[in-house]
Amino acid sequence: MNSNVREIIRRHSHPLSPQPTDVPPRLRSLGPVDTVLFDVYGTLVISGSGDIGGGDLSARSTALAEALKAVDVRLDDSPAAAMKQWDQVIQDHHRRAHEAGIEFPEVDILQVWEEALALWTRKGSVSDRSVDTAVLAVEFEVRVNPVWPMPGMVSTLKSLRETGKRLGVISNAQFFTLEIFPALVQQTVNMLGFEPDLQFYSYCYGQAKPGPAMYRMAAEELEKRGTSPERTLYVGNDMRNDIAPAARCGFRTALFAGDARSLRLRPGEPLCEGVEADIVVKELADLLHCLG
Repeated sequence: MNSNVREIIRRHSHPLSPQPTDVPPRLRSLGPVDTVLFDVYGTLVISGSGDIGGGDLSARSTALAEALKAVDVRLDDSPAAAMKQWDQVIQDHHRRAHEAGIEFPEVDILQVWEEALALWTRKGSVSDRSVDTAVLAVEFEVRVNPVWPMPGMVSTLKSLRETGKRLGVISNAQFFTLEIFPALVQQTVNMLGFEPDLQFYSYCYGQAKPGPAMYRMAAEELEKRGTSPERTLYVGNDMRNDIAPAARCGFRTALFAGDARSLRLRPGEPLCEGVEADIVVKELADLLHCLG
């Protein structure tokens, strides 16, 4: 499956450049930092839609029709109607999770596609045939959210490793998120230096940011290694999803303000009240100047 997924990502990807923002950088020395944790979409990679799960109904409907065609499934219904039914599957998952007490739920996108295909088959919208849901999910994702490595990503990660920093990830993500890196920079997340026990992806836990669950798990893992939150830096592009929950967990924070597509300042957002990032970086390499 991995080779198919990576080939689809590679085939549909093309160079993207960050769109300038008018947020000024705010750099300073952060003192002792042992670990740097990153968001993925909008931070490590440019996200064409601004974030995973983005895109308006019209664009997503077109992408759905094209993705089904790519796996040889004919859609005998309007793409917009099918897309709304797909969205309803996700909403049903979220509703059940809310009822179970999860404030910020996450779905497993493979399960969503399986349930949507079953629904469309029952309705006669698609033919009853076997479909590789992983391939279908990626064929859809590459169309609604094209991605490209953020400038300086590989070199910055390399420099951080060379200065002895542990690297980790806390990201709203799906299974295909991990395949972006080998597809586009020929290195897996582990090869890039992200430690396996410091990788937290929302689809694995059924909980998404800005919920605190993954941040707390990261803090607990770091505590086992003798690292306190004060010696950990979290880097993300979203004040609500990234900076606020990381700060409340005690981490140092860096707002990545390098791409207008994905920068989320969220003025007036209650979850961001009283929260300010420790530093603001416009390029990933700026982190090196703040970490000695």
